[in-house]
Amino acid sequence: MHIPLADYTPGIELANELVSTSPTVRGTEALPDAEALAALLAGHGLRPSAEDVFPVQLLRREVRGIIETETAEQAVAGAAVLTRRAGRAPVLRRDPSGRWRWHVPADPDAPLADRLAAMIGVALAGVVRALGHERFRACAAPGCRGVFADASRAGRRRYCMPERCGNRLNVANHRARRREVTR
Repeated sequence: MHIPLADYTPGIELANELVSTSPTVRGTEALPDAEALAALLAGHGLRPSAEDVFPVQLLRREVRGIIETETAEQAVAGAAVLTRRAGRAPVLRRDPSGRWRWHVPADPDAPLADRLAAMIGVALAGVVRALGHERFRACAAPGCRGVFADASRAGRRRYCMPERCGNRLNVANHRARRREVTR
């Protein structure tokens, strides 16, 4: 597994999805077993086992802690700790177009949670470098305790799970407007 340094988006998407599985965000555990973990990792070519679930749940807490940091320095330090769990020294590799790109190789024998930590650590550091620490945010939906890293181009993401928190808020606002009209 080689983690490209310049392309942090897949790692950030995974970090955001992982953090949003927390009972803190959902009210119940959304990552209770190997099947749920396999669904989370479906696009990453990783095959989890039942033994991987608890270490990944612990990783989820670490990732949330980094997203909640107050300074860029704290975020970078946390990302470095994650990356060192399975990451090796960066190397240059050619991409399919022949251009040289930096990659962080991950130890293939490392536990799944450590390989995920390396991928997410590189991604979190990439967001700080390319977009800034202010892209680490709390969800804007009332009552939601979710956090996320906004890697969108415009940087205007407001919700940890737009399809859930954003829609829920839109429905609530729509219903409130309808109540006002019917009075």
